Amino acid sequence: MAHTFEELTGMQRAADHAHDQVRQLRDQYGPPTAHPWSDQQTETYETALRAWRDLARDVQAAVTEYAQEQGIARSQAEEDVKSAVRHPEPGGTDGADGADGAQGSGGGGA
Repeated sequence: MAHTFEELTGMQRAADHAHDQVRQLRDQYGPPTAHPWSDQQTETYETALRAWRDLARDVQAAVTEYAQEQGIARSQAEEDVKSAVRHPEPGGTDGADGADGAQGSGGGGA
């Protein structure tokens, strides 16, 4: 299935949000070795962790496919997606022209 750059940034945002939730739960619950978690806390944390891992796996696979379709290095495609999500250009959308930007910057080191 072909993915657009905008779809990739949405997927990356979802994975980043899920990772933030895992971090928040870990901070909220504290280390499980210092203060044992309840069964509900353990289940909540493990569910959040699985969701993050699934989303991260899906975005990685989509980035690989996108890079192959665009004829650019996978590492460059991943960098472009993460940069668009984590450091958006002022006044821009998600790098709506990101597909062109990703393709144009693909010649650099991979």
